[in-house]
Amino acid sequence: MFKKLLSVSGFTLLSRITGLVRDVLQAAVLGHGLLSDAFVVAFRFPNWFRAVFGEGTLNPAFLPRYAALHAKGEHEAAARFGDEVYSWQILIQAVLLVAALAAMPWIIRLTAPGFVGHPGQVELAATLSRITFPYLILTVVVVQLSAMLNAIEKFWAAAAWSNFLNLAMIATLLMAAWFPNAAYAGAWGIMLGGVGQLVFMLWAARRDGIWLRLRWPRWTPEIKEFFVAIGAVTFGTLPVTFLPIVDTIIASLLPVGSMTALYYADRINQLPLGVLGIALGTVLLPDMSRRLAKGDVTGSDAAQNRAASLALLLTLPFLVVFLAIPEPITRAIFAHGAFDRQAAAQTAMALAAYGVGLPAMVLVRITAASFYARQETATPARATVTSILSNIAIKAALVLGFGWGIAGIALGTALGAWVNVAMLVWFSKRAGYLNIVPSFRQALLPIVLAALMAGAGAVGGVLLIEHHVLVLGLFFTGFWRDLATLGLAMVLSGIGYGAVLLVFRRRLPLSR
Repeated sequence: MFKKLLSVSGFTLLSRITGLVRDVLQAAVLGHGLLSDAFVVAFRFPNWFRAVFGEGTLNPAFLPRYAALHAKGEHEAAARFGDEVYSWQILIQAVLLVAALAAMPWIIRLTAPGFVGHPGQVELAATLSRITFPYLILTVVVVQLSAMLNAIEKFWAAAAWSNFLNLAMIATLLMAAWFPNAAYAGAWGIMLGGVGQLVFMLWAARRDGIWLRLRWPRWTPEIKEFFVAIGAVTFGTLPVTFLPIVDTIIASLLPVGSMTALYYADRINQLPLGVLGIALGTVLLPDMSRRLAKGDVTGSDAAQNRAASLALLLTLPFLVVFLAIPEPITRAIFAHGAFDRQAAAQTAMALAAYGVGLPAMVLVRITAASFYARQETATPARATVTSILSNIAIKAALVLGFGWGIAGIALGTALGAWVNVAMLVWFSKRAGYLNIVPSFRQALLPIVLAALMAGAGAVGGVLLIEHHVLVLGLFFTGFWRDLATLGLAMVLSGIGYGAVLLVFRRRLPLSR
């Protein structure tokens, strides 16, 4: 298991690295304005629908059923079920694709109403979206093949395929001069990436004896059960699918470039969240499920408390650093080419606000495991609805009432995540599912101290360069100075954080 975890983690980390390179290049080429805002909307469209039809819904609804058939040796039945799901997916995606391509200008007006006030932006966003939207039909096939490979314990390909999108976009953005403008280069990069992902996964699946065959869709009891499960899971993923649409609507009504700045702030915030949150949640749920099935409630509580401790230990430092030095971070990463320092400063405000909710976004998965491990889905859904309503209400108050702009949108997302955690903790305590063990309490103070030291080190690194305490700051200007500042801040932050971990290692969840 550890070897498989390392394989998946390695490819996931590689995906984050290539994604960061893509974002840096994208910002430098596209800049911060009408062009980049239109591209961000076109990029988000297939991702919104992928959240509905992709990993978050297909895996819980399809994978357990396919894996159960495979585990019982019913390989032909498993293959037939996979083909039926695939056939229905293709039919639904084809209808959705035709409808979306025809109605795209109206969809843009609905989801980005602020674009109407800028001549030509609705048309540009619609054209770019028509290029990117077919990516969806490619990626749902890739996601199903990934689920089938995971079911037979072949994990590496499912973790590796996301890199192809990043690499394709990097290639087309580098050749932006050959396209009508840089936004077209990025859009065609998305399509090319989807083709690359599909070809790679078809090869990887065929290599392990898996293939999908298109059949005439039939309404069988298994398919009915599958779609019922899809509906239930989709409801639980509403924050992932619905709230980004709300953010886009609000951001489109703000000054030009706001949507771009919000997008890049979220991308930085997703770096620790994508690796830490997914890993902890993925490992914890099956562990708790196995322990509870054996009646080991104490072991289940210990596993959950350990995961919560690790979540705070690994995310609180990012919260403090994002609050302490957001602008040096965004300047060093994005302030190149067409993305100027003013755009980086705007992105920094959103990054600081997003950081407030980073621990909560990981803790949501950990606290929800109390219910999912007991096969109870209704209670987390109630918490989800409450968090969505709170999220929207907070954003309306901060953006429309106080005029906080994209910082208000990001802070609404962060506070909404904390509302979700609070509701889940309250529900699980009331049901007797949550038991806070002494080791969790003992770890809290060192965790907070480590986060504060990380923040202090980061601030110290910035001040040492900016006030010329180190001669290093005298030899660099512009981009290199920003990069040196962030580099020193990271080094000193890591030293401060590591020193606390070393001193309090016996009170922290660091042992095997």
